Amino acid sequence: MSRRRKRKHEEDHVDESWLLPYSDLLTLLLALFIVLFAMSSVDAQKFKNLSRAFNEAFVGGTGVMEFQSLQESEEAVQPSNTPAAKSTEKTNEVETAPNQSPASSQSLTSEQKEQTIREADQEELQQIQSKINAYIKKKNLTNQLQTSLTEEGLLISIRDNVLFDSGRAQVRSEDTKIANDISELLVIDPPRNIIISGHTDNVPIRNAGFESNWELSVMRAVNFMKVILKNDKLNPSMFSAKGFGEFKPVTSNNTAEGQAKNRRVEILITPRTIKQP
Repeated sequence: MSRRRKRKHEEDHVDESWLLPYSDLLTLLLALFIVLFAMSSVDAQKFKNLSRAFNEAFVGGTGVMEFQSLQESEEAVQPSNTPAAKSTEKTNEVETAPNQSPASSQSLTSEQKEQTIREADQEELQQIQSKINAYIKKKNLTNQLQTSLTEEGLLISIRDNVLFDSGRAQVRSEDTKIANDISELLVIDPPRNIIISGHTDNVPIRNAGFESNWELSVMRAVNFMKVILKNDKLNPSMFSAKGFGEFKPVTSNNTAEGQAKNRRVEILITPRTIKQP
């Protein structure tokens, strides 16, 4: 009688061994959904850490959840037409600015830097111009010396009758004081390139010293530069001389006044060369 009851009790007992694999399956499905959710994020470091944690917990660090690369995972799980993909593309566009690549951003930064250098250079040239204008006013040389700030640099124009006798290229001894004063105004730290050029009117010249206005203009520029460079504070390697004859007039040669303006020596203080990165 007791054996029958015992056997009946065993037959009524339900086998629950299937619960273990079922619970494991649910756990793996939960892990899979968590991984899929994490893969929609663009944070590669968090994804990598999460992937490594699940690998160690479930498969000992290897297997189907082994991390390869964020790009491969996104291509496999996140199609380009999904909302998550569109969100990622929008985020990337915000980071690099609309229609602008990192290379163009770097180029823009370089242009801004170059513009800053150019503005500082112009400000320094304006300060030099102010010093020279103050000297001109003090010496009452307004009609003989003029300054102008151009794209080529700071230009100082000296009428020929301030320094030279008619048809001659030697600086007059009584005018060396003016040349020496101008040389002091050209002391710049750090030094700049300075170009001295000679100019004449269109009246032909032919004397014992010069056969053309070319020669006269060149020698006036060279001789004036020699006087300037007697100042030991100036670096001769920063200076050069040119002669243009009558071919670069500032006004018409049809009047005596115009011819007087065209007979001149010019000092060009050039901008500093901007080095490209």
